Amino acid sequence: MINKINILSIETSCDETGISIVEYNKNTSNYLILSDELNSQVDIHKEFGGVFPTIAKREHGNNLLHLLKMSLKNLKINEENKINVDNTHIHYLDREKELKEFVQKELDSDQSIFTNIPNIDYIAVTTGPGLEPALWVGLSFAKFLSCIWQKPLIPINHMEGHMTSILLENNDKISFPTLSLLISGGHTELVDIENWGKYKVIGKTRDDAVGEAYDKVARILGLDYPGGPEISKRSAVIRKTYTVSEIEKRKEKLNIKLPRPMIRSQDLDLSFSGLKTAVLYMVRDMKKINEFLNEDIVNLICHEFEESVSEVLLSKLSFAHKNNENKYKNLIVAGGVIANDFLKQNIDIWCKDNEINFLKPDKKLATDNAVMIALAAIIGLKHQYVKILNPDTEDFIKLKPDGDWSLNNI
Repeated sequence: MINKINILSIETSCDETGISIVEYNKNTSNYLILSDELNSQVDIHKEFGGVFPTIAKREHGNNLLHLLKMSLKNLKINEENKINVDNTHIHYLDREKELKEFVQKELDSDQSIFTNIPNIDYIAVTTGPGLEPALWVGLSFAKFLSCIWQKPLIPINHMEGHMTSILLENNDKISFPTLSLLISGGHTELVDIENWGKYKVIGKTRDDAVGEAYDKVARILGLDYPGGPEISKRSAVIRKTYTVSEIEKRKEKLNIKLPRPMIRSQDLDLSFSGLKTAVLYMVRDMKKINEFLNEDIVNLICHEFEESVSEVLLSKLSFAHKNNENKYKNLIVAGGVIANDFLKQNIDIWCKDNEINFLKPDKKLATDNAVMIALAAIIGLKHQYVKILNPDTEDFIKLKPDGDWSLNNI
């Protein structure tokens, strides 16, 4: 690999549309974000209480070209790299109606951004796991760009992106083996990392992911989507208002007690669907007595739910560490749920108690983003395990999204 590389990356696995350009300097092991553009669809999906795949797909198509233009504004363009671009490769966008229309207009423009080859070496794109209709949009656009600019394409696993998101804070100073806890809206996994590119999923949720459980519980309680921030905020109110003993007394009086699913299962799998159902039944029984739950009761339920999630996650971390003879040097925790301050604080305490380095991304990289996809591409290039697909080759043409792409299969 050359000493300095630029990666243009695209992320469309769910409801965040992201494009970034990241520079890596091999001599200094420094990562520099040259551009980072992100569009969230949270407000659009609020009325559904969750992500609606066809709408997510449409919005990616509406946003990608605009985000690319914004990203390239921050990149120096060499006028000597001007090219003539025709419609030869627009067929890669045939399945993406909205995006194809925007791209065609741009191709027809006298000032088309496509006529200047940007100073990039590779294009990286999320290829899975995720919502396949959403993944297709990003992959189709990446293929189109790869062909017109003649830049190699690198397919990236979204979950590996989350793990590598900690590199901006830590550069390459990470010792192995390392344990990773990935907690997001769609995934909850425990991963043994022998080295970059050598992953083994040693535990995962059998049903709902942590973030999904937060959203469903919030919906049951009549709270706004996304549920994580709202539940966390209400739990914090309880901790600030009452002492620990007062909280327990109030819960006992109101019969607010939730299970800790699979906490003694002697394995590393998790389950949060039953926890969500327990909240549903609790609320149903309470409403038989009082039709409306007052704010204090709702906040106490949020607190109990968050306590349950925290205890379960910490118990699985302890089992993983002890079951593997305390071999782990670091714990990487990534995914949107790590933005939760209570969980972050408890995991930090657990790491200190077990003499493990707690590695987490900057808060802005905790959610889905394109920077982490570029970081995963850089790590894959350094350790020579990523697929590098040249434009219009057979493997390039056949590449499709894999909504269930496991870290075991990298």
